[in-house]
Amino acid sequence: MNMPVIKYCPGNLTEGYESYSQKCLKNMFFGRKVSHILPYNAPRFDSENTEEFIENRKRISISGVQEKLSLILDKNKLRLTHEGEQGNYILKPIPIDLKNVDQVPANEHLTMQIAKQVYGINTAESALVFFKNGEAAYITKRFDVKKGGLKWAKEDFASLAGKTTESAGFNFKYDYSYEELAGLVKKYVPTYIIELGKLFSLIVFNYLFSNGDAHLKNFSLLQTTNGDYTLSPAYDLINTRIHVDDTDFALDHGLFADGFQSKVMKLKGYAGVEDFYEFAKRLGIKEKRRDKILEPFIKKQEKVEQLITHSFLSDKMKRAYLMMYQTRRNRLLE
Repeated sequence: MNMPVIKYCPGNLTEGYESYSQKCLKNMFFGRKVSHILPYNAPRFDSENTEEFIENRKRISISGVQEKLSLILDKNKLRLTHEGEQGNYILKPIPIDLKNVDQVPANEHLTMQIAKQVYGINTAESALVFFKNGEAAYITKRFDVKKGGLKWAKEDFASLAGKTTESAGFNFKYDYSYEELAGLVKKYVPTYIIELGKLFSLIVFNYLFSNGDAHLKNFSLLQTTNGDYTLSPAYDLINTRIHVDDTDFALDHGLFADGFQSKVMKLKGYAGVEDFYEFAKRLGIKEKRRDKILEPFIKKQEKVEQLITHSFLSDKMKRAYLMMYQTRRNRLLE
């Protein structure tokens, strides 16, 4: 595999850059001049650093099935953390056992950038980085680590719901509804009126961009400087339809705890705008605020198409990604 020709910033996808833009370096790497190329080959091709990769995987405490590695910024260079070091970044190489598996890093990176740049969703800082052999990986800056290396308290919604493999079985991350998830926000977040609007926006985004992996462990609360909790920045946003044949909603019970279905859902088998109207109502979001949140998602966004074009997806996957976005947006017009 050859190193790709870089025409767009591998961070914010701005045109005219052969590496990270200054804005990306500031947001992602504390303003340091960091290369977009790592000093390693991809793990599956790197016999020289095999032991270091193995030891690094043992230390990282991030859950999930995809391989994750812990990186630290050492002066101006990214490297694997050593024993006793707190990493600042999570690296996700290309996984295994998925369709179009080589597209996963670019897919997640693009989806995160669209959420942030087009819809103003608070997201974890992210970028693409490349191994020496040219293979792409997704990198994200940890939002739960303070400057001195200490960590902010963080709780995912599986923990808040008391769901584990032992208590709720293998499907524990999915056996829930988004209405129930919102109930946990009301229970644990003092400023829940504000945060429920953010949650509503994120759930609409996940639907619009076919993220069928928005399960309980992919939502979290994060401790603030005041000691209370708020929704964490969004993370693990990806168009899963490119890789698996999944359902419209990650949670088995969908939007509603009681199985409510709109006319569109009953007739066509998918959610329309009426479903999200009802969902907003149950979250206590008033109509005026609801419409203000929904308006950017219903409106055609030229910036979405631009970011897709600038992304590191293959041309075939760019077309598929755009088509899926257009299909879901049309649903929200019904």
